[in-house]
Amino acid sequence: MAQQTLKIDNARFVVTMDPQRRIIADGSIVVSGNRITQVGKAAELASVSADTVIDGSGMVVTPGFINGHMHISYAHAVRGLFPDDLGSEYLPNVFRLQAAMTPEDEYATSLLAITELLKYGTTTFIDPGTTTHLDLCMDAYRQAGCRIIVGWNVLDRPNPLNLPVSDTADAIRATEETVSRYHGALDGLVSAWAMPFSSEFCSAELLSATHAIAQSAGTRATLHFNSGPRWIQHCRQEHGCTPTEYLDRCGVLTPGMTLAHCLGIQDDEARLIAERGAAVVMCPTAAIKGGARMTQHGLLPELLNYGATVGLGTDAGNNSNLLEALRSVYLAAVLYKDGRGDVGIIPAETALELGTIGGAAALGMDDIIGSVEPGKAADLVLFDTRRSEWAALHNPVNSLVYNADGRSVHTVLVNGRVVVQDHRPLFVDEPELVAEVQKRGDALVQRAAVKFDSRWPVI
Repeated sequence: MAQQTLKIDNARFVVTMDPQRRIIADGSIVVSGNRITQVGKAAELASVSADTVIDGSGMVVTPGFINGHMHISYAHAVRGLFPDDLGSEYLPNVFRLQAAMTPEDEYATSLLAITELLKYGTTTFIDPGTTTHLDLCMDAYRQAGCRIIVGWNVLDRPNPLNLPVSDTADAIRATEETVSRYHGALDGLVSAWAMPFSSEFCSAELLSATHAIAQSAGTRATLHFNSGPRWIQHCRQEHGCTPTEYLDRCGVLTPGMTLAHCLGIQDDEARLIAERGAAVVMCPTAAIKGGARMTQHGLLPELLNYGATVGLGTDAGNNSNLLEALRSVYLAAVLYKDGRGDVGIIPAETALELGTIGGAAALGMDDIIGSVEPGKAADLVLFDTRRSEWAALHNPVNSLVYNADGRSVHTVLVNGRVVVQDHRPLFVDEPELVAEVQKRGDALVQRAAVKFDSRWPVI
């Protein structure tokens, strides 16, 4: 049977993110099945017909955005619950609430998070191992048609976060079973990685074994890598090295590792990460809300200068409170200009790379996503430039990074399938889902007995 074809015609600009970083004015894109087959000037492709034609007039087309670290399964049901200054009590309460969720809670919450991601232009993301009911949530992934990386969060050391501790052998077995079961699911839209929680709460044996499982399966590993004073001191006292050197000694600082957050490192650690070929995903939205002093403790410019592979994430919707990839792109572009007093740091072009082709490389997927090129998967976002936040449009990169946001996302395709059209998700009744998650969140808060009153009177 012949594959269905689709054409995006007469786009105002196509921001390709290809190796030459071409921006095609008055461009068209042809898709066959789930792959891009042609990209060029509309006049050159005028004779090409397709089963479905999308009018690109007034649109800026980009590759789908990449969110390299985003807990999707538990946040939306309690989003906005926590006061800003909860401090060390924040994460234990987060995971206490998560432990009280039913499978149906997790399904609805995940589907709503994915809906928000897709509506605002994120087509690929990592859920770093905290989804408990993966079998049920696979139905949400199938329904939404997203491109997702999943795993099973494991740790074998006591922790202050209320996270369950496993026997090392059980944790290794759980990782192996998860990778074997889910990697390549849903016709390849789902990938499964090894996901030890962090080097602080995982033994060297567990880090090494889970990494080996990923390598053997032809996939990757990721872990949380925030080096606070306590962990830095422990590494120096117990191992005589930095946290990054400790990862290297464990044999997991390799091109198959993606380090999430990567705060609290020193210059020599940034250099070592780049030398070893490990990837980094930084989450500026979460870092600045958490007072992490990202411009001091997150060495994004140094990592880039040393040649590290870097992408962006947002973290969960109840600590950063937002999931939008373009917000992280914007913050990457502006934070270091202010923090370092240098307007030449992280130009708009570099920031946009971090959210697209660079983010794809940080996931080891830049051969199939991250740019608009023939042979790549048709993960595409159409921004409506007829909205006020786009005027006046002279440089589409500057406009994307500094003044556009997800509100102007008009159409989204994942793997050649239209999942958002005219700002509306096609796979779900969004208002109905929002109402359901609100009800489930209210019941969850009551069931878990976690409550924080408004500081202003609610009458």
